[in-house]
Amino acid sequence: MTNIGLIGAGHIGSAIARLAVRNDYTVVVSNSRGPESLEELVDELGPHASAALAEHAAQVGDLVVVTIPLGRFREVPVEPLEGKIVIDTNNYYPGRDGQIPELDSDSTTSSALLQEHLPTSRVVKVFNNIGFADIPNDAKPVGTPGRRALPVASDDDEAKATVIALLDEFGYDAVDVGSLADSWRYQPDTPAYGVPADADGMRKLIDAAER
Repeated sequence: MTNIGLIGAGHIGSAIARLAVRNDYTVVVSNSRGPESLEELVDELGPHASAALAEHAAQVGDLVVVTIPLGRFREVPVEPLEGKIVIDTNNYYPGRDGQIPELDSDSTTSSALLQEHLPTSRVVKVFNNIGFADIPNDAKPVGTPGRRALPVASDDDEAKATVIALLDEFGYDAVDVGSLADSWRYQPDTPAYGVPADADGMRKLIDAAER
């Protein structure tokens, strides 16, 4: 895996792109305003970065990060992501996204909605409970005492294992939370949301979540 596509290049997407480039990955960034609006970011990221339309970023990425406002998840291209691992960083903020009845009733999760929209992709939930400034700054080498851990959930164990290995390379431990149905445990208004912790500490925060 050498290419990472990003659908969305806001605070979180840009931070993940910086972390990927730092680890010698090639990134293709995209947003809703078009590639020309990303020239400054691409210049900052350097020669391993380029900008494109979302469909192209989805097509060329060996792994693709979806990091857009949740209310627009149905705009994510489906066919170019067939069979691919899709990292979902989204959170549900009704004031921004509008009311989503399935989430208001706790009958599903935001990541499960994205998985339903991308039935042939392998969605993995991660990078949604960490502030964007912390993403490049909190990454630490393997074996660093107290290394920060990020929770991960997916319905596909192989995809989850791939992303956990990527996190380790990027500078983070991981805590396996389970399936996408369990990903509510580190969404907004839970103990694990936005709180830095090592793996043991993150497990305790996850276990303390109440729906």
